[in-house]
Amino acid sequence: MDTTSFAERDGFIWFNGELVDWRDANVHVLTHGLHYASSVFEGERVYDGEIFKLTEHSERLIKSANILGFDLGLTVDEINQACLDTMHANNIVDGYLRPVAWRGSEMMGVSAQQNKINFAVAAWVWPSYFDPEARMKGIRLQISDWRRPSPDTIPTQSKAAGLYMICTLSKHKAESDGFDDAVMLDYRGRIAEATGANIFFTKDGVLHTPTPDCFLDGITRRTVIDLAKARGIEVVERIIMPEEMADFEECFLTGTAAEVTPVGAINDYKFTPGTICQTLIEDYENCVRRKVAA
Repeated sequence: MDTTSFAERDGFIWFNGELVDWRDANVHVLTHGLHYASSVFEGERVYDGEIFKLTEHSERLIKSANILGFDLGLTVDEINQACLDTMHANNIVDGYLRPVAWRGSEMMGVSAQQNKINFAVAAWVWPSYFDPEARMKGIRLQISDWRRPSPDTIPTQSKAAGLYMICTLSKHKAESDGFDDAVMLDYRGRIAEATGANIFFTKDGVLHTPTPDCFLDGITRRTVIDLAKARGIEVVERIIMPEEMADFEECFLTGTAAEVTPVGAINDYKFTPGTICQTLIEDYENCVRRKVAA
């Protein structure tokens, strides 16, 4: 993976209606999105020169912005085209896209009624989110001290930048303690998700996953559920308490970045990546590479 600072790379970024040089895609320090987290974004993967589930991501971006009370002023088709133009301008065959929208710098304060809504898309080459060797063994997760908030305290169904502050705190703590990532419980003490991915468990051939009532129902999550059902694997969306992990056999994460990543341990709970993990890894790979229907 390229370790060059993201501010010092070469290429082009779609910025408010046009492709600009990567290093010129800047915003002012008094941008509202920086100070008050009035920003929404998407994470998208490019496989073999195609953006996976592009329209679903663009639709969710608009929904997220609307939940935060601002209008992008763009249609789904216009967002799609900006993403495609950015991908082609940077010659991305296998990589990652980051569409992002935010309130600008016209007003500085909690109220931002007159602020311009900005929109940008960046794209870069990006391999597996987790180390491939660690992924095959099953990554190690730590249960975070931070919890996913209640939906009546923050707009949990928006992919809003502010919701990820506790994810960064959780992941940094996990990495400092020798883990790969963290699992977050929700405000009720139930298993919710990892810092940037949804979570699944298996028991007796059945797939169990938390009900997404205070966190995002991920696009990859829904894709994997469909793939599992196509295999005849029963999928149960339900409340899952931490102590139930003692009885689960397999565990894996799903997300645009994580794809399908087996988990070997969560704190002292152990899992053995097995047939269901391997099957869904292969099915997801075939799906994103268009070897089977998405």
